[in-house]
Amino acid sequence: MKFLVIEDNPDIVDTVSLCFELRWPEVEIISAVEGGQGLKLFKAESPDVIILDLGLPDTDGFDVLKKIRSSSNVPVVILTVRGDEMDKVKGLELGADDYITKPFSHIELLARIKAVLRRTRLPEFRTGEKPFRSPGMTIDFSTRTVTVRGQPISLTPIEYNLLHYLVVNEGTVLTHRALLEKVWGEEYTDSSEYLKVYIQRLRNKLEAAPSNPRLLISERGIGYKFVRPPSD
Repeated sequence: MKFLVIEDNPDIVDTVSLCFELRWPEVEIISAVEGGQGLKLFKAESPDVIILDLGLPDTDGFDVLKKIRSSSNVPVVILTVRGDEMDKVKGLELGADDYITKPFSHIELLARIKAVLRRTRLPEFRTGEKPFRSPGMTIDFSTRTVTVRGQPISLTPIEYNLLHYLVVNEGTVLTHRALLEKVWGEEYTDSSEYLKVYIQRLRNKLEAAPSNPRLLISERGIGYKFVRPPSD
């Protein structure tokens, strides 16, 4: 596997490289000290994971993330000193798969990246499950095809996993903790901002009026449930 580190601090690059050399030697680390250089390596090397700093000398890391997401769903882990919750939410909204605040431990970084790789791999085909059909929405679990109002909808693996778990439990309120543990893993059961961001992403793709959802319903302080689309 090949990981791209976009980070201007050579000490951080050395720390990350040593971490993988000792604990995951199969990973090849390539690095860039600027966002522009990182984007060139991203296009040339097709890395399996990108570890991205936000405070780059030539551009903001969020701009780099936007450009990556315009053409690829490669897993991106933000690694930054910026620990403000608004920055974290912004990073997730722009498509980051995880957000780690410096200082960090080797064990945490490895665990988070392995969790990201598990989540972003497409789930196994579910040939035994009957398709979900209702007015305005069809989900074929054998092909992972989601159609809304006659149009195919593109979902990331995490979006699909979250929707699948909600749909197969149709009408049941699933707690924040249960959803986070099922989709992200037990390490993320307190990371409610991840769930909020991805529920909003699904609403934007599935709902006729995302600000007035009729499919993905919030139960304040508890969780979310999927409600079968109405016939109108």
